[in-house]
Amino acid sequence: MGIAERKERDKEELRERILVAAKTLFLEKGVEKTSIRNIADLIEYSPGSIYHYFKDKNEIFHALHQGGFQQLMSRMEVLAAVSNPMERLKRMGAIYVDFALENPDMYDLMFIKDAPILHVSNSNEEQWKEGFGTFNFLRSTIKECIDVGHFRGHEEEALSFLVWSTVHGMVSLRIRRRCEVVLAQRQDTIVHDGLNEFFSILDRLSS
Repeated sequence: MGIAERKERDKEELRERILVAAKTLFLEKGVEKTSIRNIADLIEYSPGSIYHYFKDKNEIFHALHQGGFQQLMSRMEVLAAVSNPMERLKRMGAIYVDFALENPDMYDLMFIKDAPILHVSNSNEEQWKEGFGTFNFLRSTIKECIDVGHFRGHEEEALSFLVWSTVHGMVSLRIRRRCEVVLAQRQDTIVHDGLNEFFSILDRLSS
């Protein structure tokens, strides 16, 4: 391995160490209480070293949230084998819910916390690419449903937003412990129960 290759490898390894440390602190302290200095102390580097890789904390959390989207979309890959778009839509919802409930902190960073979006709005990015890609996957499935005769009279983008916001709302209420208003014994099942009720509504809309 040449000097240039070794330097590039060392650079990538340090960037990864920064992200691992940031994720560790995020899980322990939350976004607001995680600082560049905290991250630097954990990897035993100076804060200035981190600024060679990321311009600020929001960029670090944006990079972390990208990893979350990669994990989510890797789970969605099994849907390529589901030819029936209505069945695919339901399985997509189930995968989304399972991912959110199994990774509540990462879901919080991906869809609720401001830091990643603040990075997008303060950079030259034209759009929130990660969110757009996930939404577009949902929208294309809704369009297939409409094309084969489901959801007559409904518009694909607005319906896609309704589906996304409904499922997002259910998991967000669970993650933020707002589901405690229901019976205690339903805490662990209420989101999946609600999802199944939502699927029943979609079935009636699609007939």
